[in-house]
Amino acid sequence: MSSVSLHLGDSGDAVSLLSNTLTRLGLLQSPKSIFDEEVQSAVKAFQQNRGLTVTGVVDEQTSLTLEEARWKLGDRTLSLTLPKMMRGDDVAQLQSRLSELGFNCGRVDGIFGSLTEKAVQDFQKSAGIKVDGRCGASTVMSMMRLMKVVSGGAPAQLREQVAREGRGPALAGKVIVLDPGSQCADPAITFDIAQRLEGRLIALGVTVFLTRSAANHPSDQERIDRANNSGADLVISFNIDSYKNESAHGVATYYYGADAHGVHSVVGERFATLVQREITARTDLLNCRTHAKTWDLLRRTKAPTVRIDLGYATNPGDLKRLGDPDFRETVVESLMIAIQRLYLSAEDDAKTGTLKISDLRRAGIRK
Repeated sequence: MSSVSLHLGDSGDAVSLLSNTLTRLGLLQSPKSIFDEEVQSAVKAFQQNRGLTVTGVVDEQTSLTLEEARWKLGDRTLSLTLPKMMRGDDVAQLQSRLSELGFNCGRVDGIFGSLTEKAVQDFQKSAGIKVDGRCGASTVMSMMRLMKVVSGGAPAQLREQVAREGRGPALAGKVIVLDPGSQCADPAITFDIAQRLEGRLIALGVTVFLTRSAANHPSDQERIDRANNSGADLVISFNIDSYKNESAHGVATYYYGADAHGVHSVVGERFATLVQREITARTDLLNCRTHAKTWDLLRRTKAPTVRIDLGYATNPGDLKRLGDPDFRETVVESLMIAIQRLYLSAEDDAKTGTLKISDLRRAGIRK
């Protein structure tokens, strides 16, 4: 697919290729040469299904995801390629099957990395076929034969949840990465909130990393690398949205989830839900709910990652709230409680919006 943005009314070879892909995916009845309303509806349906922002415009991220969607397991030989790793639905299918068979390939993210290569090698060894870490015809056939007699659950999600529970309720010793968005509508506010939260967490013995300083603006890849190299238990990304219509307002949270592949981050979803509940219980921000997305920051960061959109800079009400230091303190208080709730057992939990920082001594985070 072309990386050129495609909109309603466009035409040409790029639109023909787009409509052919959408037709193969069953989202369009027949190929078209003009980007009309039917094509736009198909694009929106694709974006919705793939956890992308639904705009009806084929931007770079949608184009890359369309390219990944055209591959099915067996179409090509899959292997670890550096520095640019193979991505596609075929990789996700491979990871899902390996996971169901009990081989640990990490998160089902459609990216053929070192964990996936190791899982392929382990499978090949157990199946008695050539061990080279490459998924070609013989590996696919061996896997298909086994899938007929073996049924699995969701071991990757279970591993993620067990890892969280295994760390215990105390925050001391945990590693949390705070990602104050620099490409958002007001990066100074997101950095201020991250710094306030950093101070609270450090006081409780948490090791905290920030993905940027007040002045620099790292790329998405640099932020992902920073988080992955930190050994994080949790990554929290802050954003302030904007929209052409000033009536858009409210808070929303996002975690990694791909309906097309039937996978999601169990811990990410749990934390996103906790954050959403705490902020909306303690402030008057509109509840714009929690959503599964496949954005690279959520998809490629190893630790459970949640992005929080704290309001709209284009809405006068939200902007006034975010400009108030006391309001930002309330947001930080909400985040602190949500973080602790994530590690509390069910019997230690309390009603949303009622738990206080002082109540957390009993959970072991203070002496």
